[in-house]
Amino acid sequence: MQPHAFVPRAILIDRHMGSSFAPLRTAADVAAVEAIPVEQRLEPASTYAALQLGAAWQPDAPAIQFLPNADPAEAAVVISHAQFLARVTQSANLFHQLGVGPTDVVSLLLPLVPQNFYALFGAEAAGIANPVNALLEPHQLAEILQAAGTKVVVALGPTEGADIWQKVQKIKGQVPSLKAILVVGGDGSHAAQGAEPGGIQTLSFDDALQAQPADGLVSSRQIGRHDVAAYFHTGGTTGTPKLVRHTHQNQVYQAWVCNAMLQSGPGKPMLFGLPLYHVGGALTQGLQTLAAGGSVVVLSPSGWRNPNAVKNVWKLVARFKPAVFGGVPTVLAAANGIPVGDADCSSFHTISGGGSGIPVAVGQALSDRFKVPVLEVYGMTETASVHTISYPDRPVRLGSVGHAVPYSRVRVVKVDANGNDAGDCAVDEIGVVAMAGPGVLTGYLNAIHNQNAFVAPGWVNSGDLGRLDAEGYLWITGRAKDLIIRGGHNIDPMPIEEALYQHPDVALAAVIGQPDARVGELPLAYVQLKPGVEKSDALAAALHAWVRERTPERAAIPVQVLLLDAIPLTGVGKVFKPQLRWLACESVFTQALEPLKQEFEGLTLNVSVGADGTHGTLATVNLGAVCAWALNERQKEGASARVKEIMSPFVIRHALVWA
Repeated sequence: MQPHAFVPRAILIDRHMGSSFAPLRTAADVAAVEAIPVEQRLEPASTYAALQLGAAWQPDAPAIQFLPNADPAEAAVVISHAQFLARVTQSANLFHQLGVGPTDVVSLLLPLVPQNFYALFGAEAAGIANPVNALLEPHQLAEILQAAGTKVVVALGPTEGADIWQKVQKIKGQVPSLKAILVVGGDGSHAAQGAEPGGIQTLSFDDALQAQPADGLVSSRQIGRHDVAAYFHTGGTTGTPKLVRHTHQNQVYQAWVCNAMLQSGPGKPMLFGLPLYHVGGALTQGLQTLAAGGSVVVLSPSGWRNPNAVKNVWKLVARFKPAVFGGVPTVLAAANGIPVGDADCSSFHTISGGGSGIPVAVGQALSDRFKVPVLEVYGMTETASVHTISYPDRPVRLGSVGHAVPYSRVRVVKVDANGNDAGDCAVDEIGVVAMAGPGVLTGYLNAIHNQNAFVAPGWVNSGDLGRLDAEGYLWITGRAKDLIIRGGHNIDPMPIEEALYQHPDVALAAVIGQPDARVGELPLAYVQLKPGVEKSDALAAALHAWVRERTPERAAIPVQVLLLDAIPLTGVGKVFKPQLRWLACESVFTQALEPLKQEFEGLTLNVSVGADGTHGTLATVNLGAVCAWALNERQKEGASARVKEIMSPFVIRHALVWA
């Protein structure tokens, strides 16, 4: 592989494309590109080979620039492409030495430190990588590691402010397949020598790495494009973990098509703050940038979760000069509220975002501010991330996620009672979004999760509702489970949220279904205000009036607008609506049950709502008494019967506990 094979709009060797795609203005233009089989487009068969190509472009150029505090004035820890490829190779060789073969799993529990990148792609070169969200509870981590059949864990050592190491110590005995733990950093208080009584070996990752050769894979493994590269967990945190299998072709295709569509160009930097357990971080931004000879500018171990990353965003752009500024919608919304000042932001020609819908008001504000297109992407873990995008060579329709990327397909379909394809929807008719293409998974690790996962062979069911307009633009109209059902009437929360985002004081907005004993659900809005805006009852009332005026459907008007200090987010910055639903449920159920305290003197009451493996959501009603003799057994029976009576009209299951 020669450096000159690298081309500006396609990160990987593409002997048939010349120097770039022709403009993709029409379906015929895309068909011309697709006339060459995708396997011929993707010369490297593996992520390791793609990284070799990136390193060959300019070996001494930076691959990773790590900013410990996301401070634009601090010196970065710089790892060149030659050094990065060497560390990936050493990681693969270390895993091989520990017995990891092509079907063995290395699980990663790490923040955004350089070693996370080494271990992720080294694990894919030796076996199968399983990057895991270390913010999950210990029992959830144990379930994921067990389901994956983890042989080696790479984890952050004892570190102030982090509890990863404590979680690893708690769960390591619950993973029968585990043979070794590799420790990254830490305060040195951990044992990093030899094997424990259970046979689990504990070693320093950095020390063990140095003993490994860096000039090639000791295993001499020939990685096939259809070999499994990684497992990514998705689909909630209760029940049997849902692990998506990615092949090397899934991932290489994702990196290639993102670079081609976003026109990043070779050697360009990317402000990097997404976690590597998310496909947007690992593939759309990580592998895409590194395989293109570019540099990931890592914004501290916490990424975009570090307040400094957003606070300094435009100064960071001015220093590192990315060609594309990308992030999840919450990052884009927060960045939009930061003054540019004298920062030079002329380097980027495109803003991109995905993971959830970009509010039109936010997209329009950024486009107006920087005079660049805001391209919304759409996809899921099951499609190796980006599957559709607003094409840069076509008119951008804010609110739409554009068209399927080359070699991929998207349909909006009707489904029957068994979740099978019952035919395409008409133009502008809302149905289930289904996707097929080189990025789509062949199946989940556990076959039980494949049930209803595909509407037809090769066509994954996104679980989202959408429509295709007359020009083929895809519009996501809501998550099927996010629909608010009021007396049998379906309400899409997205337009209500869009109305709230148009208010100048709103930073984040989320609308959920509040349980109602009469009509099932009522729309309820939560709002997080912009920095410096004070919460008040008057402002909440003003926002309620604002959204009422802008919601044409009376049934969709929120019953209330509640102001929160911070709307809960997932680890990758998406609004975590389940927690908001639980919060609403707790309030409604507490209010409904409050009269019991007058009916039964001395009664205490507490309601908690959360995820449940059997029912999905469970309300736990905890009753007690102010003292041991306050309630007799007959009164307790009466109180229990009244709880059952009050809670019975609600769809959500409940459990009664006497303290």
